[in-house]
Amino acid sequence: MQKLFLTFFYSGSVNKAPGTFGTIAALIPAFFILRYLGIGTLILLAILLFLVSIKIIDQYEKQTGIHDDKHIVIDEVVGVFLALAICGQSVFTFLLSFVLFRFFDITKPSIIGKIDKKTKGGLGVMLDDVLAGIFAGLFSAVIYGILLKFDLLWFDISIMEIFLN
Repeated sequence: MQKLFLTFFYSGSVNKAPGTFGTIAALIPAFFILRYLGIGTLILLAILLFLVSIKIIDQYEKQTGIHDDKHIVIDEVVGVFLALAICGQSVFTFLLSFVLFRFFDITKPSIIGKIDKKTKGGLGVMLDDVLAGIFAGLFSAVIYGILLKFDLLWFDISIMEIFLN
């Protein structure tokens, strides 16, 4: 059960780019949560997963002696959930938030990299992705706002409009 949870239903078990695969896997439930349950539910789920994951990751690291195993992707799930909750309510912002989250998670600029290097245990594994998600959501909102202001967004559809009869 621990591995199922930490790898987000084994989506992080691939050898190449497990973080990207875990993030892509997280987009599926995030889409349906946003569509049918709303932003508040996605935020609450991200908070719950964050809190539960810290302890489970601490236990895993104690058992294996491995810090921030690349196959652990529950941190990516929480990060992308936060990015999408901040700015993922349209198809464009949903995809932009995903891309920016992966960018911030991989490059770890500024405070994200400092947290990644200095904070140990489950909190360290989770916190850099939380910050990457927050940055991704905020940057997505700014980019979307600029595109709207200058009328550069030619096509976009709300997540709520998808699958409407």
